[in-house]
Amino acid sequence: MNALPDAAWLNVLIEGLQTLQLQLLRLLDALGLVAHAHGQPAWPWDQRLSGENLLIDLGQARRLGISVVLLGLSLLVLLAALLWRRRRIWLLGAAVLPVVLAPWPDANVVLVPAHPTSFQQHAAGFSAEAIARGRTLYAQTCVACHGSDGRGQGPLAAAQPVWPPNLTGPLLWRRADGDLLWRVLHGTRDRHGAMTMPGFQGRLSESDAWALIDYMKAQAAGESLRVAGVWAQPVSPPDMAVRCDGKPVRMLSSWRGQRMRIVAGGDNASALLEDPRLVTVLLEREPAAASKQDDRSIACVADSPAAWEAFSLIAATEKLEGTQLLVDRAGWLRARGEPGKSAWSDDDLLCRAEAASGTATTPVATADGLGALITRMDAQPVRFVKGGFVH
Repeated sequence: MNALPDAAWLNVLIEGLQTLQLQLLRLLDALGLVAHAHGQPAWPWDQRLSGENLLIDLGQARRLGISVVLLGLSLLVLLAALLWRRRRIWLLGAAVLPVVLAPWPDANVVLVPAHPTSFQQHAAGFSAEAIARGRTLYAQTCVACHGSDGRGQGPLAAAQPVWPPNLTGPLLWRRADGDLLWRVLHGTRDRHGAMTMPGFQGRLSESDAWALIDYMKAQAAGESLRVAGVWAQPVSPPDMAVRCDGKPVRMLSSWRGQRMRIVAGGDNASALLEDPRLVTVLLEREPAAASKQDDRSIACVADSPAAWEAFSLIAATEKLEGTQLLVDRAGWLRARGEPGKSAWSDDDLLCRAEAASGTATTPVATADGLGALITRMDAQPVRFVKGGFVH
């Protein structure tokens, strides 16, 4: 997923930029120095640091990395100056030197426009219920311009000042979720300040806007799978309530860190057995009658109509029955087993690590196809870039 250079130091640098900004925002909020926007702390500046350009321009990334190291050295020398009075003047001069000599990158590479909501996230998370609500909202507010498939070919698209963007392409993933929230509620403008998309604040609540964004993500994942045969960007399984043999209900996201297999109920699923290598969850379109519950061979069941619709959307099929989906330890959907297939194969891996590195990989040979996919998912985790940061 995403063309990324294979450089561990670059990931550390980009993650450091993100962590620095998040912690700064939290500190300012704790001190009461920032306002709130849409229920969360607001970013107080009109620019922010982003790693997206650094992923493309390694030269600028190296310059920033060297500058950060020199800045750290300068801070250490400054600390020594505070502790060592006799050499304080010399040390203070030495502390300035690394900052002056640092090969700072171009500001337009590191800094990108920001909104007050740039660092905000959907508090409820990516969930089946939100996607179901977002589907209704999309039909009411977006389909006329963006089209039913999100490709920007709606009946009113040609009448807009700027042709609506393709929401199934990379544009949706290049922007941080908080920036998408701002655009949905406040609209978009061109470089001259003219409105190119109206905002829906007043018509949509913050919760509605987040649900709309969640639906657009799920729709984009399904369209990518339908057109290209892969999930071009990593997507999480929508969160949903799961019941396991009379135990308290828990959310699907609570199993993050473990491999999961989600099986859509159907004739093929009835005989499927548990596998100790994965947490298996049976997905049903609706709650089953008590007489049928005893026939299940899978202990954990989710029987939400909203979840069925959400997984159908992401898996790009209207006939979900018998479909199996594999989730890796990091919580990304990685493989889809189509109904009626007798065994897993490498072709079922639809979210691949080589898409991130740009190099092909050789499938790992094991005794069974499912084992091969599990081994490969563990050995080749995907990296997800959204809003210019690796997640």
